[in-house]
Amino acid sequence: MNLDARGVPGVTVVTTGFTDAVAAQSVALGFEPAVVYVPHPIQNRTAEELDRLADEAVESALKLLTA
Repeated sequence: MNLDARGVPGVTVVTTGFTDAVAAQSVALGFEPAVVYVPHPIQNRTAEELDRLADEAVESALKLLTA
């Protein structure tokens, strides 16, 4: 939030298990963050699975950063 207020774009990457938490924090802070959701859970994933999740999320993140 501080970086956005200073004009530095940012994106939060969150697993789908935390959608309610993101919504609650957004309301509490009065701030609508740029969020990319990835499948939950992350723990116990192999390096290859994490690479695939990152590859799938990067385009959305870049679009939010450059919007």
